[in-house]
Amino acid sequence: MSNETIIRTDYDRILASLDGLPDVATAGPSTVRSVNFIGTSQTFIITTYRMPDKGDTVFLEMISSEDKLRLAIPPKVVDAIVRQRDQLTTKVRRRIGKANAAARKARGEQPGFMKRKGAK
Repeated sequence: MSNETIIRTDYDRILASLDGLPDVATAGPSTVRSVNFIGTSQTFIITTYRMPDKGDTVFLEMISSEDKLRLAIPPKVVDAIVRQRDQLTTKVRRRIGKANAAARKARGEQPGFMKRKGAK
């Protein structure tokens, strides 16, 4: 047996505190490989744990040829990421809706709410 000290990171401590608990639901792991335009790649492993009344904790591991990174993303940060994604989805849908309405107006089509019932 060696005299080396085992160093547990925050990532390891948080993961160990959630893994295997009966009331914690787990999704994952999902593996995603990203290759950029110059041909280098990064591999991401994403695992999510949901604890009742506390929210989702996301564990993110990134491996590349130069580096590796492990993050435990806490529920408040995950919630902020989800809120921002939802806001962007709303903005994009609104923009597309306005563009579609302008295109229909340019073609002379009336919006559905302005058409009379039974009119041909």
